[in-house]
Amino acid sequence: MKFTLATVAALVGSAAAHMAMTAPCGRYNPNCPVGGVLPPGESPDYDIKTPIHSSDPKAATQPLCKHTTPWAKPVASWTAGQAVTVSFEAGGAGHGGGHCQFSLSYDGGKTFVVVHEELRHCFYSGASNGNNADVLSYTFTLPKNVPGSDKAIFAWTWVNAIGNREFYMNCADVAIQGTSTSYTGKKMTIANYPGYDSIPEFHGNYETGINLYTNMPSITVTGSGYQVSKPPVKNQPQVDPVPVSSAPAKLPPTPTPQPPAPVVPKPQPPAKIPHDQEPPAVVSKTSSSVPTATPAPGGKCTHGAMQCSSSTGFRVCNWGQWTASISCAAGTVCRQSSPSAIYCGWP
Repeated sequence: MKFTLATVAALVGSAAAHMAMTAPCGRYNPNCPVGGVLPPGESPDYDIKTPIHSSDPKAATQPLCKHTTPWAKPVASWTAGQAVTVSFEAGGAGHGGGHCQFSLSYDGGKTFVVVHEELRHCFYSGASNGNNADVLSYTFTLPKNVPGSDKAIFAWTWVNAIGNREFYMNCADVAIQGTSTSYTGKKMTIANYPGYDSIPEFHGNYETGINLYTNMPSITVTGSGYQVSKPPVKNQPQVDPVPVSSAPAKLPPTPTPQPPAPVVPKPQPPAKIPHDQEPPAVVSKTSSSVPTATPAPGGKCTHGAMQCSSSTGFRVCNWGQWTASISCAAGTVCRQSSPSAIYCGWP
């Protein structure tokens, strides 16, 4: 596929009008048909269509989800096993398509598991070098065994095919009705974001970066956390883990008194694997390691890094200097999700 300089210039020049999720309504999006309730002290985001990171040197790195404090209450109520529709605002720049994922988090945004993908031609019905998105909604069935929760986070993520190397992410707070205790699926892919792998422009090759998506490990999420597991064997049916019984073993009849059988402890999820210990990258790295948020001599720090400054506040590195402390919304606390990223969530 041939891309002219005029086409590329038009795509790059549309930095103020990309894409944004409107149903369920992304956090602080003022343009949703059914909006959410802003938390105290927060304002609508009139730049909701911008990426959370871009190769444009003037672009600032924003935290995952872009807004770390949730809506004051869920913006949608879903039921596991039923169809859901995700919609996007018209008039946005589709950047020739690319890779989109739709994911859920049950631990306040520290980790996300994929429930649907639209890879290669997201926002288009096929290959395109255009900029006007022609597919603005996707309907898919929510897996029947996703856990129920009134504080789940639904995320849309996107790596564009043409233009500056960018990563987009909108998050919506949803309530899910479900009876399952766990769900196993692929871990959400993060790319073109500091500390993660870089996916170059596609230049007509829509397989670009696909190996990064297909090689992500599986994770098992529950209503209270998650655990990392080995990648699933191809073509092997996915099943929920069988709970270990804590009842004592039944003793056979015998005239000799027998000691009681030991109680088998319930399995506990292992500690989350830090970013610097995740599976090796498949495509080129943007950096050799996760940027640290620890100030260097002279008070310097890595641009875009984020750090909890207290139990209820955080600060951001702005071109080598830490900003003043920024407060989380009332009722939420600051958590360090990686050496360079934080989230404000429910205690």
